[in-house]
Amino acid sequence: QVQLVESGGGLVQAGDSLRLSCVASGRNLSSQAMGWFRQAPGKEREFVAVHGWSSGPYTYYGDSVKGRFTISRDYAKNTVYLQMSSLKPEDTAVYICAGGVAGFGSTARVIYWGQGTQVTVSS
Repeated sequence: QVQLVESGGGLVQAGDSLRLSCVASGRNLSSQAMGWFRQAPGKEREFVAVHGWSSGPYTYYGDSVKGRFTISRDYAKNTVYLQMSSLKPEDTAVYICAGGVAGFGSTARVIYWGQGTQVTVSS
């Protein structure tokens, strides 16, 4: 059984940076894309970023985080990271790790979900 465990969330001020981590256990996900989604209160789950491998590594980002967030992988540790910079109050959400991601954006399909970690950005 695959488990995804996120860490690194917290309360920060606008303009700060934060790095989230997600460790996968139960299965090596190195051959599958991993990514991040987020969900704010009263809003639908939103695609944030995905990191995968085709003929080479690829990444895709949601428009709202492009240029501010960076996704990376440590294949040896079965871990995916999300480096968040220039955080804004509107980035406040539960950030959810995803494994076995196909596609990106609003049509992305996900096999495995984490429980999420709260990120709160104060103004």
